[in-house]
Amino acid sequence: MAAVPDPIFANPRLAEIYDPLDPDRSDLVPYLAMAEEFEAHSVLDLGCGTGTLACLLAAKGLEVVGVDPAEASLRVARRKAGADRVHWHLGDATTLPPVEVDLALMTGNVAQVFLDDSDWGTALSCIRGALHPSGRVVFEMRDPARRGWEEWNRKDSFSRVEIPGAGIVESWVEVTDVSLPRVTFRWTYRFENDGAILTSDSTLRFREREEVEASLSEAGFAVLDVRGAPDRPGREFVFVAGSNG
Repeated sequence: MAAVPDPIFANPRLAEIYDPLDPDRSDLVPYLAMAEEFEAHSVLDLGCGTGTLACLLAAKGLEVVGVDPAEASLRVARRKAGADRVHWHLGDATTLPPVEVDLALMTGNVAQVFLDDSDWGTALSCIRGALHPSGRVVFEMRDPARRGWEEWNRKDSFSRVEIPGAGIVESWVEVTDVSLPRVTFRWTYRFENDGAILTSDSTLRFREREEVEASLSEAGFAVLDVRGAPDRPGREFVFVAGSNG
């Protein structure tokens, strides 16, 4: 099934404010380090969004392919410094360009947007097909035991930020449904300059570690390592997998 991006990425007005609302991207530093650790020369950034990680990787001299189903996000990405060094592709795991990369990355919540096991399995198989035989796939998965969604509320997430060209924007998140293993939540954005209120609903699939490891095995991967996320210690797993032959 082709990916349908959430409004936060697909709505042009929301895509333009995505980076200013979350300017601290220190969460990407470990992935830059892993590209160096694994001596990667080419990287596939699947679900690249507005392209911050892809551009940082390209600035280090790596050949980078950034793939995302949201044209509005890619439009922002293409304007960034160093964007001309990245090969941008509108699509998802099932429409990857013909590549053979050393490292495939899914950062943030990308690996959890595959709600059905069949879609997740298909995505993993497509990624395996895009990897060099000695390549690795790395992705994040929030630990469901931590029940992180219980902290997704207006009180703890409310922000009011002045953004050049957009004015003051208020934003917050609220959970709208918990039907484990799926959690649905809504981001609300209020633009003070014209009173516009835009919302973006998202659903994530929370998989247990054993589930993820089994799905990787079924897709032809061997789990090489499971790490913690430095920016969210104890809250999520970072899986590192390679072809099992």
